[in-house]
Amino acid sequence: MAHSPHYRTLLILGAPGSGKGTQGKVLGSIPRFHHLACGDVFRSLDTRTVLGQKFVEYSSRGELVPDDLTVQLWRANIAQRVDGHVFKPEIDFLVLDGIPRNVEQAKLMERDIEVLKVFHLSCPDRTELARRLRKRALKDNRFDDANESVIQQRFATYEAETKPILDYYKGDRVVDIDASQPPAKVLYDILGSVMKLDAWRDIEKMKA
Repeated sequence: MAHSPHYRTLLILGAPGSGKGTQGKVLGSIPRFHHLACGDVFRSLDTRTVLGQKFVEYSSRGELVPDDLTVQLWRANIAQRVDGHVFKPEIDFLVLDGIPRNVEQAKLMERDIEVLKVFHLSCPDRTELARRLRKRALKDNRFDDANESVIQQRFATYEAETKPILDYYKGDRVVDIDASQPPAKVLYDILGSVMKLDAWRDIEKMKA
């Protein structure tokens, strides 16, 4: 199999309720940014394929999908987007949220993505994040998700599994952004950082 290209990638990382999905969606609506959330990968699965069947095996048992399968599914999804010219790697940044979910996935994806920046939406005030999660769960009629123990479990999983990704990509690639600011200000901070990148200047020159 031919080696896949290195996509210019921006990661959005943050605890549940920090606004990752919101920022990802808004960025994805701006030309030159292509947003892909982990949930999109699973939602758009063709369950008739071999990979799709494997996914169903785990999800039907309520088990977590293994890292290597998650990354294979993600690769297949990205390939479809490139083939369909939805994502144009030569002129687009890939914006990922929810994947890689842990350091193992980050290692597996090393050959696919060139991580230019990791935007850490930081909010040390967990009570504020919990308030946001409850509000969102009730708005979406997901009453189980408003449960305090469910919320605390999600924070614990994030701390144990996802937060170590910050160390994996440590250095000046990681940008801490205050997630308690209004969403427009968070977006402003992200874009300000992206526009300083050499890759941004390269893409701007293309004007394709």
